[in-house]
Amino acid sequence: MNEAVQEYYGKVLQHSDDLQTDACCTDTAIPSYLKKAMAAVHDEVSARYYGCGLVMPQQLQGMRILDLGSGSGRDCYVLAQLVGEQGSVVGVDMTDEQLAVANRHIEWHREQFGYAKSNVEFRKGYIEKLDELGLENESFDIIVSNCVINLSPDKAAVLREAYRLLKPGGELYFSDVYADRRVEKELVDDPVLYGECLSGALYWNDFHNLAKQAGFLDPRLVEDRPLGIDNEEIALRIGHINFFSATYRLFKLDGLESHCEDYGQAAVYKGGIAHSEQKFLLDKHHLIQKGKMFPVCGNTYRMLKESRFADYFDFYGSTDTHYGIFSGCGTLIPFGSYAVSDEEEDCGCC
Repeated sequence: MNEAVQEYYGKVLQHSDDLQTDACCTDTAIPSYLKKAMAAVHDEVSARYYGCGLVMPQQLQGMRILDLGSGSGRDCYVLAQLVGEQGSVVGVDMTDEQLAVANRHIEWHREQFGYAKSNVEFRKGYIEKLDELGLENESFDIIVSNCVINLSPDKAAVLREAYRLLKPGGELYFSDVYADRRVEKELVDDPVLYGECLSGALYWNDFHNLAKQAGFLDPRLVEDRPLGIDNEEIALRIGHINFFSATYRLFKLDGLESHCEDYGQAAVYKGGIAHSEQKFLLDKHHLIQKGKMFPVCGNTYRMLKESRFADYFDFYGSTDTHYGIFSGCGTLIPFGSYAVSDEEEDCGCC
């Protein structure tokens, strides 16, 4: 299947307009600071972008980031601006044509960003075989991926390798396509449906199980949206399955619990995170307002306290007393209608 994907993204697709569906397209509101960063990316790089979401989490200054399936390098060059000259970005891709575009503009972007030395590099390889690329264990603060893991024939290996390469407290923050059921094998074997990021999509519950088996014990859904299939021929073949674009964040934290447990803990956001001064979005059920006590479960407490976000919060409580299951607001379902509203943002949802 890797050969078919290389053919599709290296030779069949020459521009984002060549896609036959909107699965590999980003359709979400883009903050102004990201629009500015995207505008600083070379036109040829942007023209061969096939992502389905935004993989730029908060607080990136000085971070070391790995991009799985970096393609022409669009996200890498955006992230290179957000991590700053002291940070670094490594992109991994298997397609020669995409890597050629990415590498062709390294120096152009260095000059565009005003850096003395480029903070971006690209390596050829398979995202399920990162152990072949000489990357050191626990050497990255953040790993991102944009609509690529669905294309891998061994998604469990991708998640295991990501866990190995992340520092403790680091996170895998990625957007991808998911299905509401398991996709039939004859559809998975179709190179067009696979290349369009549809038939390789994981059933969401299988994804949760694979993530937990890899060590990411509490996957957090950040945002999601349903995908339409405007191509009538493709819709006739695979339209009986509902597909979604979703962004998850998976923290590398040993000993997270399988459920949201209540220990009477809370956190207060002090502000200070760029572009999130008044409100901090951890995930779809945790929009934390600055200066206000926010009750959290034990897992959320640790995600904030044992990650790069720790300095921006005050923490209250311990695990000395257990009060049972955390009583959150709303039901945590992968692709439901529930979203945090302004009225609900302070309830402490888990």
